[in-house]
Amino acid sequence: MLFRHPFLFIRNLSIVLQHYFRAVRLTVIGNQHFFDDRKPCNFSSDTLIHPSARGGEELYYLTRIIMSISRKYGRTYHYPFSPGTTSDDRINTEYWENISRLKTVVHTEKLDGENNCLSQYGVFARSHAAPTVSPWTRALREKWNLLKNDLGDYELFGENLYAIHSIIYPEIEEHYYVFGVRMLDKWLSWEETVFIANCFDFPTVPQLAQQADFSDRQQFENEILELVHQPSTFGSIDTQTLQPCTMEGIVTRNIDEYDVTDFQQNVMKYVRKGHVKTDEHWIRNWKRASLKTERHVED
Repeated sequence: MLFRHPFLFIRNLSIVLQHYFRAVRLTVIGNQHFFDDRKPCNFSSDTLIHPSARGGEELYYLTRIIMSISRKYGRTYHYPFSPGTTSDDRINTEYWENISRLKTVVHTEKLDGENNCLSQYGVFARSHAAPTVSPWTRALREKWNLLKNDLGDYELFGENLYAIHSIIYPEIEEHYYVFGVRMLDKWLSWEETVFIANCFDFPTVPQLAQQADFSDRQQFENEILELVHQPSTFGSIDTQTLQPCTMEGIVTRNIDEYDVTDFQQNVMKYVRKGHVKTDEHWIRNWKRASLKTERHVED
């Protein structure tokens, strides 16, 4: 029975509630991604445990009710002139009004990987219902294990390039590139993002340009189009044709910090048409991306 051990249940409930109030904003959702019944939940503490460990059945079911201890990354809206939209994408039709209210924006390269978050609670993919256990995040999870006690309220969001998706990057020197840092109810400034990423020994996604002049909308759009028609900073090869291709796209963000609730007004993206080349068999056939240093050794 769920309440077979009332004392243990109350103790575990109190521990979870402590995490609740320390968490950014615990989201209670009905998600199909339950914890793996076959493995312990290896979080940064031993408070969330497998039902077979130390009589933790009550806590196990409690964690099924409280499904999330971290908010996932917000949906990034497309520019109206971004051709790489799909049926479930959103478009910021008021982007110019949003941009014009900002002092400066920074354009960064949108890399072709998996959005992974590192927080004190684990490594998460797009869904934050439970930490990811995918094989292509194993190396990142091993590094997280060394950093978890120092993360505190920092949540590092980055592009994980460990597995090749639609673009091969022959010049990457790392597999994880940070593009944002969330702390409590704020997305930190770009300067702080770079600083914190460096503190944890992570590079950031390539910065392509900064822009502070918003007097001419057409010129602003033309400059974005000029950027996205270039190859990636790390070189870019189409996985199907094995020919050079342009970068996936760009992400524009407010260079200053902003509230989490204002994400859509401060971050926009452009994605080129026909970018996605993966299919339903990708997970079974995925391949590890070689680093620049490894490729040169092989050569």
